[in-house]
Amino acid sequence: MSKADHMLSILWMLKQRRRTAGELADALEISVRSVYRYIDALCVSGVPVIADAGPGGGYCLPDNFVEAPLFFDAEEQKALVQAAAFVRGTGYPYVQALERALDKLKRYSNVQQIERMESHERGIETLHTSNGAMAEILQELESGIANGDTLDMEYRKGNEETVSSRSIDPYGLVLWKGQWYSIAYCHQRQEIRNFRVDRIIGLRCSGASFIRPADFSARDFLLQSLLPARERAEELVAVVIESSEMILNDLCGHWLFGHTLDQREEGWARFLLDESSLLTYVPYFLLPYGKTLYIREPAALKQRMMVVASEMARHYEN
Repeated sequence: MSKADHMLSILWMLKQRRRTAGELADALEISVRSVYRYIDALCVSGVPVIADAGPGGGYCLPDNFVEAPLFFDAEEQKALVQAAAFVRGTGYPYVQALERALDKLKRYSNVQQIERMESHERGIETLHTSNGAMAEILQELESGIANGDTLDMEYRKGNEETVSSRSIDPYGLVLWKGQWYSIAYCHQRQEIRNFRVDRIIGLRCSGASFIRPADFSARDFLLQSLLPARERAEELVAVVIESSEMILNDLCGHWLFGHTLDQREEGWARFLLDESSLLTYVPYFLLPYGKTLYIREPAALKQRMMVVASEMARHYEN
């Protein structure tokens, strides 16, 4: 057993009742001297171990500490094992540490608790396509975010083979549609930008530090960078789509249409989109719906749908 395991075992036994150093040593099959070392380590870590000398003495914990919810209830155990199922395969850099924590949780659980946890664990599975090699990069970014370290980054933009060097202040990480994004202040561009983590070639700490803006949300920043600017409403185009409630619900569940919904009535919905998305991304998203929906307006989108469908037909004719 590791030092941490011995300390946790001692804590568990003291939580049950008072023990002498000899009793702890016998139960763990270690020397009394080792028990003293682990007790000292627990005290240094903040555990209020009480030592009583003389006959009937030994080690114990204060009543308020014994009554504290040190161990997890059934709902908390279920949440932990299922959260672990969600992060496996995403590139999350601390999966091994999470697995060790779950091992400790199961080690100090009874058979019924373990069976219950494993049954809930089997009920949640996810599919990810993230590259496992990104874990080291993600760990460097997470550390930079937590410690406020400016990082020197080697970055490949898009499909370009050239690699650019720049310094960034990492503000946050976001997992979106199977891809990790780092939201960071770019010293080269002097603005906050999004960087795809799988395009980062290398990272190293520059030695400089930064202060993260208060109340900054990396998730909100990424989402807003993907959506049309609402403050320029006069530049947005109204898209009115007629369809069944089921199809409209599906559209409104999409990240773009859901956040640009302007009005919805029975049988139709109105969205406000920027012209760039309207003529590039949107037609390819709507095309698979075929004749289950009808675009009432604008005429430009209907015309673009005809062009895209014709191009697809010619592609397969050839």
